[in-house]
This record gives sequence, structure tokens and C-alpha cells, in this order.
Amino acid sequence: MLPESPLTTIESRLRYLLPAEMYASMWGNPSVDIMVDVYKHLRTLQRTLHDYVSRQIEVKSLKPGVVEPVWQYGTMMFTDLAGFTKLMEANAAKGRAGAGDLLSQLNKYFSTMIAIVSKSGGELVEFTGDALLIVWNQTEKKDDTFKAVRAGLRMQRAMKDFAEIQTPSGIVNLKMRIGIHYGRFLSADIGTPRRMEHVLLGRDVQRAKLTESNGRNERVNLSPSAYARVTQKFHFEEGAEFVEANKDADSHYMLVLDDLKDELGDYEITPINRRQASGVLLTRDKQEVLREISNLLNSIEPIASFIPAPILSLLIESAADRKIPPDFPTPTVMFVNFIGLPESADRALPGEELKLASHFSRAFSLINAAVESRGGVLKKVTYHLSGSDIVIFFGAPNAHTNDEARAAAAALAIRKIVMNIKPPTIGGIQPEVYCQIGINTGPAFAAEIGDLRGRREYNVLGDTVNTTARIMNKADKNKIYVSEAIKRAIEEKYECVRLGDFALKGKSAPMPLYELAQEKK
Repeated sequence: MLPESPLTTIESRLRYLLPAEMYASMWGNPSVDIMVDVYKHLRTLQRTLHDYVSRQIEVKSLKPGVVEPVWQYGTMMFTDLAGFTKLMEANAAKGRAGAGDLLSQLNKYFSTMIAIVSKSGGELVEFTGDALLIVWNQTEKKDDTFKAVRAGLRMQRAMKDFAEIQTPSGIVNLKMRIGIHYGRFLSADIGTPRRMEHVLLGRDVQRAKLTESNGRNERVNLSPSAYARVTQKFHFEEGAEFVEANKDADSHYMLVLDDLKDELGDYEITPINRRQASGVLLTRDKQEVLREISNLLNSIEPIASFIPAPILSLLIESAADRKIPPDFPTPTVMFVNFIGLPESADRALPGEELKLASHFSRAFSLINAAVESRGGVLKKVTYHLSGSDIVIFFGAPNAHTNDEARAAAAALAIRKIVMNIKPPTIGGIQPEVYCQIGINTGPAFAAEIGDLRGRREYNVLGDTVNTTARIMNKADKNKIYVSEAIKRAIEEKYECVRLGDFALKGKSAPMPLYELAQEKK
């Protein structure tokens, strides 16, 4: 009988956080050198995961599986990048070399913007494709909107470095649109201990997105609530006109004039270094090393729950190289707009926030299970102008020969989950809960994007992803719309009904769409 390994007591925790070879090598009374290697791997993984999550997630007080929603006030910034699709297409023809060039260009852009945001006191909450959501929490000085506007001006000035990018297909111009809105949002960590997600709920999140979408490239656009807080500190011109619900008078977004000469002054804060200091293991005693490994696990496991399992596996296997190779996969992409619960947050009476967040948490957990069980990745829950978008990938980072069929099966399961939800009464009203689903497939760019020594994420970007979101927007209540490529791949097993040709933003010609009705008997 083999002697018991000193790691046996934590074996079930280690099996999901070690590369396969390292996990296999430590049994049978491993040497202290192997245990030290385990420690070093976990320490590297800890730093990586720390960079993968927003500081909005309170790591030290995390309670995976426990929903504790909190209302917060602050300034939200959304950014959108124009020109990325052309940049991706220009590099795609070069294969893996082109992927490396594209990643270098993209990460130069993200690193620049993240540095400006950090030095201005903002926190990057999420990447959504090539877009960013950044939050400045309200301070006692109430200067969060001022800091956000100055950061926005600095970001637009920095875009001059990306105005003319040389590619194999010629020069590509990148431009950015920025929207800033002040308001409140309900912040909550939802899900199960195995898979958590950080979400911001409430109408003000949607208003912030609307402010960006109504802005202009190369400008900083402010909503009325943001404008009112900084009206004496900058100069403006009127932007797009809109009518607020329940108000008779027209209102305007306001575009900030960058007439501040050459200087924007010093940055507002000294940024806190996101990188954790490297731990030095000063012992060779097995029991002491075991205790250090256990302490690392206590820190890693709550953060790891915010990373989808396939992406976590990718990070674990690539920890030694500290680099995920970029690629041009052909994924199947699904967008689910989950409507009813997210926008009920503003109606919640005191004490009802927990009831709302708990129902949202259960719905998320069931949807994630439907996706994971079919080999997909629920990448994130993000904002939408109504409801919350749930972004799902099949074929990245792990590809299967039937990813389209897997996505179709998951979509039907998700629709059933949503239709069976019995929503709670919030603010005296029981919301109607439903979904819209879109599925598409095509070329994309997959890589670890952001600041490679700081805030970053594994993401899938490109026109295929954007088109999927637009297909979803066309879907009727509790309907699943798919592209022609998806229809061709699944029509032997699934009933697809032609809907006609639809004009989609960014497409030169109308695109045929189909409704995924059901699995064939």
C-alpha cells in the first residue's frame, strides 16, 4: 500500500486548479520540490485571477453562493471602438502571425485606456467585446463625474496614437465614442459557489449605455445627470435630442468641448498596483508548505468561481508561460436578452432587493448549467437597453464538430428555463419575464486582451459577435432567431422556419433569418 500523500487532505480542491501533469506528479509521497512547484503555480494563478476580476468584487469578503445586493451611487462610462472589425479582417489573412499583430495593436490600445482610467480613479468593471464599462464610485467630495470627464478627454486625446494603423491591407483608423452618466445601480454577486457573476442592475446602467450610443466618435457625451454635476467646470455644445419617459419637454445630451489647451493637469490619484507581490516560500518543511498551499487555495477559490470553467482551465494550463496564444477561431455565438427581472431593480422597496437578486441568481445558475452541460461557455452577463445580455460561446476556447447543434440545444433549454420562471412581486408589480435569443457563427478573434500586466480578460471579438447581438435584437418574445449558416448546420435535427430578410446594422445587404422552433420528432 502506498503511503498517504500529505496533499490528500486538499486533493479535491487541487484537481481543478493544477495542470494535468503537475496534478499527476504529486501523488505517492511527493518530494518537497514537487510541493514547492505546486505552490509556485498557485501563486502565479492567484495573480492572474486577481487581474481577471474587477475591484468591484470585494475579494476579501467574498462568500461564493451568497447573494448580498448593495445599492451604489456613482458615475458610469461606456466606450465603444469603431474600426476594430476592419483591423481584424486586415490581420486575419496572416493566420497566427496576424493574430499576434492584432493582439499587439489591441492591447496597446487597452493598456493605454486602462492606465488613464486607473490614474483617474476609475475601475474597469468589464470588457464587452471591444467596449468597456468603467465606474467611478461616488466619494464624499462628489467629484466622481469630474474625474470621469477628465479621463474621457484624456482617452480621446490618446486616440491620436491609433488614428492610422498600418496593416497588410492598408491603413485602418480607430475611433472611440464615450458616454458618461451619473446615477445609482444595484450591485450583486450572483450564482453558485461553482460559477459566480458580478452584475450591475437598474435603469441607470441602461441610461449610461444609451448615452454612449447617442454620442459621436472622438467626443465625450454626457447625460443630463452627469452634465448637471460638472456644468461649471467644462464647456459644452448640445448633442443628440431625446425625450425622457414621463417628461413632456425635450432634453439634450451634452458634448464636452476639449478647449483646455495642451494640459489637463495632474491625474486625480496615484493608482493602486493591481499586481500582488510575489510570495517567497521560506521553508522546506512539507507540513509548512502544505499550510501555505492551503492558504493560497482559500484565496484562489472564491476568485476562480467568477471565471467560466473552460477559460479557467486555459489559464491553469498556460500559467507557466503566462500567455494564451491568440487565434482566429470560428465559434458559434449566442446572445440571450433576459428581460423582466433586471429592470425591476428600481421599483424594489427596501428589503426587496435581496428577493430580486436571488431570483436573478437562480435563473443565471440554471442557464449556466444548460450551457456548460452542452460544452459551451457563458462568458458574462452584461448591460442591454432593456434587460441583461447573456453572452455565450461554443467553439472557443474549445471547439467541437457540432457546436451549432450544441448551441441550438442550449437555446431551447434556456427558453424553457426562462418561460418557467415565476417572478417575485417587486414594488407591488409582478414583472413579465421573457427572453430574446440570437445564434450565429463565423470568424472571430479570440485572445487575452487588456493590460497584460494588469486588468485583462479572455475574450472573443469581431463582426460575428456584433452580428449575433443584432440578430437577438430582432427576435420576438421567447423566440430564437438564427442565421442561415446556423440553419444549414442544424436543419437535419431542428425545425427552422424562414422569417425573411432583415436589415442589420453594419451589413450592406439584408440578411436572411430563421426561427429555431423545436427539435424534430
